[in-house]
Order: sequence, then structure tokens, then C-alpha cells
Amino acid sequence: MHKPDPTPVKPVVHGIFDPGTWTVTYVVHAQEGTACAIIDSVLDYDPKSGRTCTSCADKVVDYVLAHGLQVAWILETHAHADHLSAAPYLKARLGGKTAIGANITAVQKVFKGIFNLAPDFAVDGRQFDHLIADGESLDLGNLRIQTLSVPGHTPACMAYQVGDAVFVGDTLFMPDVGSARCDFPGGDAKTLYASVHKILSLPPETRLYMCHDYPPEGRAVQFESTVAEQRTANIHLKDGIGEADFVSMRSTRDATLAMPVLILPAVQINIRAGELPPPEANGVSYLKIPLNML
Repeated sequence: MHKPDPTPVKPVVHGIFDPGTWTVTYVVHAQEGTACAIIDSVLDYDPKSGRTCTSCADKVVDYVLAHGLQVAWILETHAHADHLSAAPYLKARLGGKTAIGANITAVQKVFKGIFNLAPDFAVDGRQFDHLIADGESLDLGNLRIQTLSVPGHTPACMAYQVGDAVFVGDTLFMPDVGSARCDFPGGDAKTLYASVHKILSLPPETRLYMCHDYPPEGRAVQFESTVAEQRTANIHLKDGIGEADFVSMRSTRDATLAMPVLILPAVQINIRAGELPPPEANGVSYLKIPLNML
């Protein structure tokens, strides 16, 4: 596993919070005018009307242009179930390569069956420009992105380390919220426990950036923590909580949770790297809603 340098670079991290999905999109870079990566973008979607818009993604575009950045990568930490990816829109506006963990192929295979997608829907990840292997290093100008496979929430979850900052996806939430559910297809609480402890083995001052925040009443939205804070205070995974206790808690809690509001539209889009399904004869793209499947 990659260990940070003794004096790791402190990259600039800009978070853009989307209140509609409680999601944080990140732009990470060294300084003005350098290469950047965009992590976990959001395409706004109204489930009542089926309409999309780019208000959240446009905030990313504005930041990148205002700071003279060159987009090298548009990264997904996993195939999200709670928001649609804006990767194609951002790529068209700003350039860059789309990428996700190589195990997206397992997710594609499962959901191709759930949605009964057309036989020609590829399940080899070709929709993305690059599939990321565990431990791979990606160029980001004067920075490097070290990748870490962290399955458990889904089989394809990846964390991305840039200098002293780690973008953890849905492995961890803020300490007073805990951890992600593990009951989606391919999820596993025991696997998540091991993945989280890969992250928590990093130096205590390592900055951790959450993909979401669901703040308790009375707390403002936050999405930056540290390894030390998580090990001390995470309600599900702090030091002293063993694997068996975590798996028991997570399994019991997951059995009470409703499906995310956007899981059916989001997964259909996100396994396609954010592209809409091919238009039908009338020029309109359609999403499928499988009944009594999830």
C-alpha cells in the first residue's frame, strides 16, 4: 500500500456541495494554472419530471476556468446510487479522461441483468477512458494520484490520494455519521471494514475528504476530516470497534434503510460513465424502472 512521503505535498482541494443529493464534488490541483482532477461530479436530475440540468457541474466549470486549470482526470470513486454523474458534460466543456475502478465490470454485469439492458451493452468498462487498477499511480502535472481499492460499499469503490489528501468516496462519512451501507449488489460489511482500515492506517494528520455529508440536526455541512479524528470519534469505526461488532451493526442497520431515491436512474447512467441511454426512434432517451427487483 502506498505511504505518503515524509513531507507530503498539500494540494489545493476545492469542494462543491450539492444540497439536492448531499454530494461533494472536488477539484484538486497544485496551484493556479496547473493540472487538476475532478472527483465525483453531479448532474442535477429531477425525478418528478425526468429533466436534467447542469447547475452543479457549471460551478465546477466556473472554478476550473477562473483558476486557469487544465483538467487531466474526471474520476469516480464508484458507480453512485444517489446522484447522476456529469462526467460527459465536464469532459465536453473542459477535456480530461474519465476513469473508475476496474471492478466496475462486476457492477455492470449485475445491473445489466437487473435492468435487462440490450445485448450489445458492454460490460468490460469500455464506456470509461481508463479503468484504474489497485495501487496505480496517475499523472496530475507536478502531483501524483495514488489509487487504493476500497470495496465493501460496492465492488468498484476506489479512494484517491493526492499528497496528504485522500478522497474516500463512500467508505467513510464524518465521524458523527459513520460509514456507508453495504447492502447494494456486491456490497459486503466485512470487506468494507478491511477497506476502511487501509485508509485509517495512513498517518494521523492525513486529510480525508468525504463524498457525502448527512449532518445531524444542529450541525452545518462538513466534509473534511483526518485519520486521527476518524480513529478517535467515528461512531461506527473508531479504534476499539472490532470487525464482528461492525458487521453486526452494519447488517442490522442496513436492513432498516430504504433504497436511495435516485438509485434506479443513477445506476443506469453511471455504469455508462454518465452517458444517457441511446435515444429511441423519436430521439428521446428513456430510463427503465424494474418493478419488484430491489
